[in-house]
Formats: sequence, C-alpha cells, structure tokens
Amino acid sequence: MALWADFKKFAFKGNIIDLAIGVIIGGAFGKIVTALVNDLIMPLVALIMPSGDWRAAKLVLRAGPTPKEDVAVLWGDFIGTILDFAIIATALFILVSRLLKAIHLHKEEVKDVKECPFCLDTIPGKAKKCKSCTADQPDAAAAAAGSGAGVGAVAAGAAAGAAAASTKA
Repeated sequence: MALWADFKKFAFKGNIIDLAIGVIIGGAFGKIVTALVNDLIMPLVALIMPSGDWRAAKLVLRAGPTPKEDVAVLWGDFIGTILDFAIIATALFILVSRLLKAIHLHKEEVKDVKECPFCLDTIPGKAKKCKSCTADQPDAAAAAAGSGAGVGAVAAGAAAGAAAASTKA
C-alpha cells in the first residue's frame, strides 16, 4: 500500500500533470509543423527539383523487382525531417527565450522584499504587517536608529565608568 500512496503523490503532483500536458501539446505542435513542411514548403521546393516529389527523392543502392523493394538512401525524407526539426527548434527557442525573459523581468520587479522575523515568510519591503502571521513588522528606520542609540549609550556608559574609575584612583 505504501508504494501505491507514493506513486499517487508522484503522479498527481502539479509538475507531472503539467509535463503530460506539455507532451500532448508538443505532439500536436509537431503535427502542425509537419503539415506546414509537407503542404506549404515542400511544394515550393518541389518546383526546383526536377522530379517534383521532394520527399520521395532517393539514391538507389540496389534495384529490386519493384520500386518499393529497392534498397535506397531516402535523402529527401531525411532532409524533410531535418527541416521539421529546424522549424520546431526555432519556434521552441523563441517561445522559451521569451518566457525566460518575462520571468526575469518579473523577478526584477519584486526586488523590494524582506523576511518576517517571526514566521520567516517573504513579504514586501514596505509591509507593516506580515501577510502570513499578521505580526507587526518593525520599522527599518526606527530599528536602525534604535540599535545605533543602544550602541552609543553603552559606549557612553562605558566611557563614563572608566572616567569615574580613573578619578577614584
């Protein structure tokens, strides 16, 4: 039973479902690109090729009794597959680079943050209360001034004590 529970935790996490959706969308995108190459680009390339059918271009190594039984290098199909890959790779590069740039810009916008000293949650820098534990946040200017005054008071007290000790001696 523990194995099944662990599998359910793993399989139904948000990231796994997102990955599955991405694979399905990627497969559909691949079909769109293949249709683009086969139906729009290849006919234009076929105008240049003398035989016309570009994907069927091949180098026959050994002829068979029928053209289907030929031993051949199907270089037209290979070039078409490379063209499919190049289009998909270019589209994914543009998509991912734009997403990463958007994420990076979003992170730059959220620079002014601080950590709540009570619950350690990240909150905006100007927040007066924590959104998680609702604790009042110390004012940064007052905290800095207060700690500076405390250090100064201790130092002044130590100096006064030293002066009093030297006067007695």
